[in-house]
Amino acid sequence: MKLDGKLDYADWCEGIRRGRNYVGDGRSHLLDFAVNDVRMGENGSELRLSAAGRVKVHVRAAALLDEKPNPERGRRRYEEQPYWDIERARIGDMRAVPVELVVNGYPVAKQSLVADGALRDLMFEATIERSGWLAVRILPSSHTNPVWALVAGKPVRASRRSADWCLKGVEQCWSQKERFIKRDELEQAKTDYEHARRTYQRLISESEVE
Repeated sequence: MKLDGKLDYADWCEGIRRGRNYVGDGRSHLLDFAVNDVRMGENGSELRLSAAGRVKVHVRAAALLDEKPNPERGRRRYEEQPYWDIERARIGDMRAVPVELVVNGYPVAKQSLVADGALRDLMFEATIERSGWLAVRILPSSHTNPVWALVAGKPVRASRRSADWCLKGVEQCWSQKERFIKRDELEQAKTDYEHARRTYQRLISESEVE
């Protein structure tokens, strides 16, 4: 979490609300993520572009691996704990990990980072064809919040499949929660869930990308 002043719980919560944080296992770090001149978590994390084009991405990254690989940890399947572990990101037997630029959920560029704990400046470039989001990750160790790239003022409609997945999640949640909702709160719950359904249905209909 990046704070402007001393550590304060209210400011820390506000930083999370604004998207100024990243998540990780504690052995890799992604700092000062920015697209063009827009920093993650500042001014709504929104980069406004008049038309499709190239953007420049900057991040300060660090990772720390043991000098020698740990095969037992590195070869575990993703469904096995610990789910987030820098050892899983190791490139072969090297003391290095890949840092990836992600656009709308898909990696579009990658650089190798020496995992000796030192902070290093990394630069990427990407072509943004339509409104979407960008993030940086070291999978499965750390991941930034997004910077939103809005092209020609159009809203983000990154993926029809993603919106459909969310819609199915709403239906699954309702099927599990409905029977536990208090009777005097049930009608409001039905209204809220229906609002969520319609929102994702609209996103599905407006998405141009599968």
